[in-house]
Amino acid sequence: MTRSTGIAVIAFMAALLLCIGVPGAMAAELRVSRFDSEGLAGWESKSFKGHTEYLIQHENGHAIVMAVSRASASGMYRKIHFDPATYRYLRWSWKIAHTISGGDERSKSGDDYAARVYVLFPGRYFWQMKAIVYIWANRLPVGESIPNPYTSSAKMVAVESGDGKAGQWLTEERDLYADYRRLFGQEPHDAEAVAIMTDTDNTGGSAEAWYGAITLATDRR
Repeated sequence: MTRSTGIAVIAFMAALLLCIGVPGAMAAELRVSRFDSEGLAGWESKSFKGHTEYLIQHENGHAIVMAVSRASASGMYRKIHFDPATYRYLRWSWKIAHTISGGDERSKSGDDYAARVYVLFPGRYFWQMKAIVYIWANRLPVGESIPNPYTSSAKMVAVESGDGKAGQWLTEERDLYADYRRLFGQEPHDAEAVAIMTDTDNTGGSAEAWYGAITLATDRR
């Protein structure tokens, strides 16, 4: 994010200050997205510079979300209150056309990503809010994690990296509970939202990405 348009991670957090979480019934799995039956109903948009388009498409009999960014930065988030010690496994599928030319995880000017998935943990006060950001990295090697260049309250984890698997659908699973403890050095409190974002405002480039089903589960697949 540029200074004039704000910071994506911080702005997502701010949007949740007035969020009223809706606990799900105890089940083995919570569905964050219901693209097949609901499209983007229940998802809210947050724009920082221009608008990344998020469109429902159909592929192989399932609804997916296509994101198209042209020097823009906006995201979609869904409020969902859950305990990461219980629903500790985050699962999603995604695909990108290519990574961001000029993207660099370690610099503010390169803080653009073809695809990223956030889990947001609001605190009692704004400055206590934290986020885990799972990224399809431009340069950061798979498995590495670093603070976002704008705020140490958001930790970025490279789940995929580079263009080697661009154009392929990939299914991911992360242990949120373990990631939070490793990244922040403490026990996590309840999470309040999951978000997706494709942005290219810093580099002025373009990106296309696709997001499939997003779920939370009590057990590893």
